[in-house]
Amino acid sequence: MSEGLDRAAAVERVEEIVATVEEETMPVPVREVWVYGDVALGLDPVERLDVYVTKDILFKDAPERAEEFQRSHGVDGVGKTVRAEWADEHPEYLRANAGGHAAPEKCLAAHLLPDTDEPIHLEVCNASFDDNVTQRLQGAMAREDYEQILDPRGACLWVEGTRSAEAFEKLRNGDFVLPTLSGALEMLGMDEGEADEAADAVRAYRERQDGTTVRGDVV
Repeated sequence: MSEGLDRAAAVERVEEIVATVEEETMPVPVREVWVYGDVALGLDPVERLDVYVTKDILFKDAPERAEEFQRSHGVDGVGKTVRAEWADEHPEYLRANAGGHAAPEKCLAAHLLPDTDEPIHLEVCNASFDDNVTQRLQGAMAREDYEQILDPRGACLWVEGTRSAEAFEKLRNGDFVLPTLSGALEMLGMDEGEADEAADAVRAYRERQDGTTVRGDVV
């Protein structure tokens, strides 16, 4: 696992991510930026910086240009699942899934986190953070497979063009008051034993991650 980031550097990195979303064309419309886990807890150093991005699903942008990008870059779906304008401006960040289709979460990660050695995890979903926390928890409980639980201890920093100065100030000062992970999971409906087991599974999974990672989700 990477050495992590000192707290000031982690918060600065989050500010850079938000500024990029504010100022630059994104591959898909971004509605929210959250942080969760270590950085929201005020830890120093931050072992891994966890960032959550809520995006809109792009259905129609410039579908007539899809064939052009298929020929030039070998990637299908540009102008359908990611913006053609963005691909024109940032062809170096164009990424595809295993099937050769443009992958919005991978494109966002390439744009926002170009240094793949950074100890940062990016979660990308069409649902808001709170909704996805609930969906992922319900799925994990049904399967009794807890590794992919989304840590519910999060802070919203940016929503639809508006940055929360108060949230950033609390983040810088470590002023968010949040429970332990097992305590947070209990609040969401797990019993104590299951919450402890789930928290251990989430921590173990995170400790196995290294460098920059990304996960895309559709709810």
